Amino acid sequence: MIEQELEQFENIYNLIVEFLVTYSFQLVGAIVIFLIGLLVAKKVAKVTVKLCAKHNVDVTLGNFIANTLRIIVIIMAAIIALGKVGISVTPMVAAIGALSLGAGLAVQGLLSNYGAGFTIILTRPFVIGNTINVQGVSGLVTDISLGYTTLTNEDGVEITIPNKHIIGEILHNSFANTLVDSSIGISYDSNPEHAIEVIRQCLREMNFVCHEPEPQVGINNFADSAIEIGVRYWVPTDTYFNNKYQTNLKIFNALKQANITIPFPQREVRLLNDNADV
Repeated sequence: MIEQELEQFENIYNLIVEFLVTYSFQLVGAIVIFLIGLLVAKKVAKVTVKLCAKHNVDVTLGNFIANTLRIIVIIMAAIIALGKVGISVTPMVAAIGALSLGAGLAVQGLLSNYGAGFTIILTRPFVIGNTINVQGVSGLVTDISLGYTTLTNEDGVEITIPNKHIIGEILHNSFANTLVDSSIGISYDSNPEHAIEVIRQCLREMNFVCHEPEPQVGINNFADSAIEIGVRYWVPTDTYFNNKYQTNLKIFNALKQANITIPFPQREVRLLNDNADV
């Protein structure tokens, strides 16, 4: 039994030695070719990104082109390296083709994400830096890959959305800004035109408020105890709440300084006595 194991070990050892003697130079050459291919692929990707940036190509599309070229160069280097050691890639390609059908059925969700990501990169309904709202989730787009899209909000929370849940859905894109839609009530005894002008002046003085499109200020509603002045303006998404709070405080102080009354909610209560006087 031991003699058989030693004989098998000796056969394996001789086979390895024979392979190294016969293909040692080819093996070293294949490794060198593959390493050079990796370096070339990395260099090609960097050059492609720079060229795309120079010609004002979208960042997402530029990264996609660079990654595609990098993968192509690596595959070509691997094919050349395998051929150097006498390994034919034709049977491997046939085997990959045979396995691809079963693998495709097993990873339908993943492939659908990739297909949707490819559609996003080509059609570009949004790009990095835009603010989107989809499936009840909103945020600033920070990354677009084939499988998923990453959003972030003002709190620094990263939101990852599979691309298949974006394509085919209703998508709101407000680019880099978000709309602030608020209102403030003033007394019926106050002059609404004066209040509107005071609020507009406040918005002009806030350097983070976008003026294209222009902010909208006007009478929104006639409530029970106040005239509601509607205020609509755009601010950067990444500082949305901070900008909104600063603007609200400035509007409140400006209205107070202009002697414009902001009334408390009022209710009129009547007491009825059904008992007859004795």
